[in-house]
Amino acid sequence: MLAAMPPSPSIRPLGSAPPLRDRGDACPGALRLHAAADGLLARVRVPAGDLTVRQALALADAAEQLGDGFLSLTSRGNVELRGLPDGCAGRLAGLLDDAGLLPSARHERIRNILASPLAGLDRHTPADVRWWARRLDALLCASESATALSGRFLFVLDDGRGDVAALGGDVSLVAERGGADDGTDGGGGTALLRVGDDPAALRIAAPDAPRAALAAAEAFLTAAEASGSGAWRVRELPEEHALTARDVAGALRATGIAATHVPDGPGAFTATAGPTTGPRGATARADSSAPGVVEGPDGRHALSVLAPLGRLSAAQWRLLTTTAARHGCGELRLTPWRGVVLPGLPAAEAAGRLAALSAAGLITDPSSPWHRLGACTGRPGCAKSRTDVRADLARAVAAGAPVPAGSTAAAPGAPVYWSGCERRCGHPHGTWVDVLATADGYQVSVVRPDASPATQETRPQ
Repeated sequence: MLAAMPPSPSIRPLGSAPPLRDRGDACPGALRLHAAADGLLARVRVPAGDLTVRQALALADAAEQLGDGFLSLTSRGNVELRGLPDGCAGRLAGLLDDAGLLPSARHERIRNILASPLAGLDRHTPADVRWWARRLDALLCASESATALSGRFLFVLDDGRGDVAALGGDVSLVAERGGADDGTDGGGGTALLRVGDDPAALRIAAPDAPRAALAAAEAFLTAAEASGSGAWRVRELPEEHALTARDVAGALRATGIAATHVPDGPGAFTATAGPTTGPRGATARADSSAPGVVEGPDGRHALSVLAPLGRLSAAQWRLLTTTAARHGCGELRLTPWRGVVLPGLPAAEAAGRLAALSAAGLITDPSSPWHRLGACTGRPGCAKSRTDVRADLARAVAAGAPVPAGSTAAAPGAPVYWSGCERRCGHPHGTWVDVLATADGYQVSVVRPDASPATQETRPQ
C-alpha cells in the first residue's frame, strides 16, 4: 500500500515558514532535568566529545548510583542519563562538577560543540580542531550574552575532511591548509566559516576561528531579537531577518577579525557518500563513522566502536574507560554516530583490544547489521511513542530486515532511523531512511536535505 508521508514539525520542507517561538527551549541539561516516562533524564554536554578517564568514570558512577545503569550517546556526541529519581539533582550536579563536567552552571546547556572525531588521529588530515573546541568552550563559558543561546544551537568544527560539516550546524568551521595543527594556538592556515544553510562562507585566519564562531553566534542573537520570532536556531529566522555570511563579516570586523567572502560554498559543507575531499585536497577516510582500527601517522592507533542504538551499559562503558587508561592515552572521544574513539594505542595491541570490545557487545565491524541503524527511545521510556521502537527494530534485525520488507525507500549507504512518533527525536542529518511508527504500522521514506519525506510504501506491523 502506498501512503504519503506528511511533513512534520521536526522535518520542515524547504521554503516553508519558520516557527514562531513564544518561549525558551525545553532542552534538558545536566542541571535542568526532563521528566520522561521512565524517570528523570539528564543530558550532559561534552564539547567536541572529549572526555578524560576521570570524567568518564564519573558518568558511569552517576548511571549506576542514580540512573538505570546505562548511558545513552546522542547525535551531537553528548551523554544522556535516564531513569533518575526525584530529588537527585543536587547529588548529580556534585558528581559532574567534581569531575570538571560543569565549568559553568549558567552555560552548561549551550556547550553544544561538535568536532571531527578523528581529527589528528589518522593519516588523512593532520589538522587538530580540538584546540578550537577547547578555546570556543572557554569563550562561551565566559560570555554573558551567550547565555541567551538555545540549548539546541550547534557549533560544528570540521578538520577539513567534511565528515561533520554537513551535520546541521548553526555556526560551522572547516579547517583548510593546515588549520589548527599544533594544538596550542590554532596553528597556521585558514578556516571557512558558515552560518546556517547560507551557501556562502567566510575565510578567516585559523587562530581566529574560536572568536569568530562566538561573534557569529552573537550576530544570530541580535538578528533573533530584531525579528521578534524567538528563533532558537539560525534556520528559524524569518526571511527578512535571515543571517548571512555577509552579515557575519560585519560582526567579525567589529571584533578585529579579517574575513574574505567566499560566494560559492565549499564542498565540505555538502553531505557525500563514500570518500570525500576536504579543502586541503586530502582524500578523507571513506566513512568516518565506520568502526574499526584507525591507523595513525605516528605509529599509534585508535579504536573506533559504536554503541548499539547508542546505548551502553555501565559495564561496557567501564571497559572502554579501562582500555583508554591502560592501553590508550587516557582519553575518550564521543562521536555524532553514537560511538566512542579511543586514541593512542600501540599498533601491536589495537586488534586484540578491539576484539575484547567486540566480545563485550560493542559494534566493531562495519559489516555489522547494527551499523548505520538508529532509533528513538520509544516505549516505555517515552510516553509519546506509539510503540516499543527498539524492540521492534531488534526483531527486524534478527529477521534480516532492518528496513521493512517491500519498501522502495532504500537509499544505498544511508543510515536507517526508526521513530515512534512524528517528532523523530535524534534523527540523522543529510539523507536517511525514515521508518516511522503510525497507527497502521511502520511507514518508510527517504529524507533528503532539500525535501520533505517522499511518498513511499507502508508496511503494517
